[in-house]
Amino acid sequence: MSADLTPVIAAGTRWLLTAFPPAPGAFSQALAEAQARQAVTLAAALRYPAALDAELLHLLGPGGSARLDWLTSADHGGDADADWRTWVDETVVSWAACLLAASDLAAHAQHLADRGQAGELTRLTRPGTHEYDAAPLLRHPDLLEPVAALHRAQLLDLLDNENAALG
Repeated sequence: MSADLTPVIAAGTRWLLTAFPPAPGAFSQALAEAQARQAVTLAAALRYPAALDAELLHLLGPGGSARLDWLTSADHGGDADADWRTWVDETVVSWAACLLAASDLAAHAQHLADRGQAGELTRLTRPGTHEYDAAPLLRHPDLLEPVAALHRAQLLDLLDNENAALG
């Protein structure tokens, strides 16, 4: 995957963990972060599959987290380090929420994505008890629904089109 997507992946991961905090403890934090990062990485690879896409992203900007923050009623008035929020890509975060809520969809998306872009995604595609225990909010389909619903149709269309092209 292009290193040019690193700021979007980092910001999307941070936004998800801020909006849907993990269970207490360092182990839970690490597992939740791994799951969020894998979901955002796969979503970014699907959204920006070519180097030109990443270049356009840097030229135009990802859009920021304002709508997501409003949707989840997040209050960031005390966030002195809010610059990272400008790197949040709403579509990538929405797609990541879809992938976190449905591991079968994540496995399908990984199968269709370039494996070299997304990397190893077992915590996302085959979550176990530890993953669910570490990130109960991040894996809860009902809690993720408002964010996932924003761009789910676009993700499903992309996956259906890619599947048709391969079949």
